[in-house]
Amino acid sequence: MQRRWYLLVTLTLANIVNFYDRTIPAVIVEPLKDEFGLSDTLIGVLGGSFTVVYAIAGVLLGRLADRVPRRYVMAGGLVVWSLFTGASGFVQGFLFLFLFRLGVGIGEASYGPASNALLIDAYEPKRRSRAISMVSLGIPIGLLLAFLTVGVIVESTGTWRAPFVIAAVPGLLLAVAMLFVKEPPRGASDTVELHTADEQTHPYRAVLRIRTITWLMVAGIGLQIPTYGVATFIVPLLQRYFGLSIGTASIGAGVILGLAGIVGLLLGGRLADRASDRHPSGRLVVAAAGFAAAIPLTLAALLLGPGRAVAFVALFAIGWTGTQFLSAAASPAIADVTPPTMRATAIAVYFASFNLVGATIGPILVGALSDALATPVGGLSADAVGLHRALLVIVPIGLVIAVLGSWRASRALPADREAMTPFETARPSPPQGPGRVTPAA
Repeated sequence: MQRRWYLLVTLTLANIVNFYDRTIPAVIVEPLKDEFGLSDTLIGVLGGSFTVVYAIAGVLLGRLADRVPRRYVMAGGLVVWSLFTGASGFVQGFLFLFLFRLGVGIGEASYGPASNALLIDAYEPKRRSRAISMVSLGIPIGLLLAFLTVGVIVESTGTWRAPFVIAAVPGLLLAVAMLFVKEPPRGASDTVELHTADEQTHPYRAVLRIRTITWLMVAGIGLQIPTYGVATFIVPLLQRYFGLSIGTASIGAGVILGLAGIVGLLLGGRLADRASDRHPSGRLVVAAAGFAAAIPLTLAALLLGPGRAVAFVALFAIGWTGTQFLSAAASPAIADVTPPTMRATAIAVYFASFNLVGATIGPILVGALSDALATPVGGLSADAVGLHRALLVIVPIGLVIAVLGSWRASRALPADREAMTPFETARPSPPQGPGRVTPAA
């Protein structure tokens, strides 16, 4: 039990650092635009380029995590992304900031597939959603901390560079802590030994032939288009359209992407595990319902006028809560349809799909639409109107795609799960040794 808690705490802290570091540029959009003379399109490219490298490196590092101790992969990634984060604070031009953010993306790509595969081995199926949702709390907590502190640091130091340098330190310390994680054997929490015909010779082909995973990719892409668009531009929207200062705008963004994320993950993890007890596809039905509820609420928030900042933050945050349910459902669903020796690879392919497509084009689409639709209206600046219109288009369209993907994945899961049975073999319970992480009861 103690080792399992050390695993949860360490992975959660690493996730916090992960998302704190990647969120810093989203808070300092306006200072970056002023210093480097950037358009919203270039701001979107800065965010999108990060995820391209993150997605490609993630596939390779996910396969590596299926072959070597996962703690080594994660510890190495922590060192790489922390060093590049710190170096970002010393750049003298947009090109070097762009390149250093690519380095951060390579380092952070090591974390998601390895950590999720590790949790799946440590917890039996009926507890996986809750365990993953606990570690996934690092995402909104990291976002919340970034939005609450980065703006304050910028205002107190007078420079946007300071947050990058400060953020590098915790990651380097956590890299050491990660080396002491005790890993369970691969497949330790499974009651049967699962195999697929292609898992060793054609692992990526084997993953892509599973319809549940391909529909989860669609859902992930639909979610990440608005998620990264909002994450990149929510602070500028609150500044431009609602007239808030960078500090106040950061707090508002923290409520939307941080507090709503925490509530959504805790609620989603519990609902997903309960639903899976009733039906194998229950987790994914919960995810689809969350997206369906988010569409009208976020749309209503975006239709509010510029004098309704508090109402916008509250309504958008309530709607955004439902978008978090997929995070608690996706990895356990993937575990249901893949063998233990292929799970990090499968999760990496899933992550790569929504990062390479959704998270990459999301901020670029919002930025390009913002520039294209920029027209001064009723005392609002052109860039305020353009950004507001861009989010009004992108957010509901992305969430509709997410509903479709998660629902279709729920329909495909029973057949994909059954298709694994020809490759099952009986498996005795492994002995309990002193160095073993015992699966949750």
